[in-house]
Amino acid sequence: MKILPGKNRLVIRRRKYRKINWGVAGCGDFTEHAFLPTLDVLKKSNLVSVYSHDLNRAKDLAGKFFAESSFNDFDKFLESDIDIVYIGSKNSDHYEQVIKAAKAKKHILCEKPMALSSSQAEKMVKTCEENGVLLVINYSHRFHPLAVKAKELISKGMVGKIVSINASFNIDLSPSDNYRFKKEQSGGGALWDLGTHMIDLLRYFGGEIVEIKGFVDNVIYKSEVEDFANGLVKFEKSGYGNFTVSYNNKRAFNRIEILGYNGAIGIENLVGARNSSAKLIINLEGEGKKSFRRRANKLHYLLKDLQNALIKNEHFGFSGHDGLVNIKLMEQLEK
Repeated sequence: MKILPGKNRLVIRRRKYRKINWGVAGCGDFTEHAFLPTLDVLKKSNLVSVYSHDLNRAKDLAGKFFAESSFNDFDKFLESDIDIVYIGSKNSDHYEQVIKAAKAKKHILCEKPMALSSSQAEKMVKTCEENGVLLVINYSHRFHPLAVKAKELISKGMVGKIVSINASFNIDLSPSDNYRFKKEQSGGGALWDLGTHMIDLLRYFGGEIVEIKGFVDNVIYKSEVEDFANGLVKFEKSGYGNFTVSYNNKRAFNRIEILGYNGAIGIENLVGARNSSAKLIINLEGEGKKSFRRRANKLHYLLKDLQNALIKNEHFGFSGHDGLVNIKLMEQLEK
């Protein structure tokens, strides 16, 4: 902003920033109560179009968040003036919608899991690369400031050689008509819904995974999909990781524990609640134990970084390839 002297007043000239025009496909609970309110506060982003197979639902959210257009035809939706599409539809729709968006030269932020199989995910990644568009999967937990700090400490060698990383993400979600309980629409239950996040965090903190083993089961709830999954992984560089996810616990302690030769890091309440107050515990050799609390909207940090990468035409931190790797690992665990 420049302030120039006028005859009797100050003339304020504001810099004009290019805005990123968004389209949103899929109008579920997360889209309405998390994604769109977060997008709404970003000054350099603008919601232009909303798509749903239910036109009345699309119109409702378009009116609520001041979008110009609403559609129940995905091809016409892609013809609107948008730079990037958020795909928050059910998992079985991701493949077709990502392929169409990529061919329409739209950048893409897709919900997890990105597809129902690794073969679908490979085609999605390839199509986006061929059309020169960005494909990002919504792994927002990476972006919490306390997760970023933990990653920084690991990268600087503060905890020493990694011995083990444990992560848990447990909620109570009883069977219903929700698409998550229909295997042909979701791909799976707790593993595909929650486990994909934990695998991503294990890779974020521990590096690439070369082996995975585990269990999937229905411990409490009986349905088409599992309500419990546990995985043990071996990291390429050093150490092992373990994760537990479930739909069957009402009072879970969701935490991440990172153990290294020279210390340990714990992160509590990073997952399981939106905009929650998380706690980082650092316990290093030769130092007193420290703890920090931080309330943060993880999705806001992801969207802001993605927005800025598009405006500046810069590289973004991770891509659809990460979603592909995570699906391959889930498939290996199920086998």
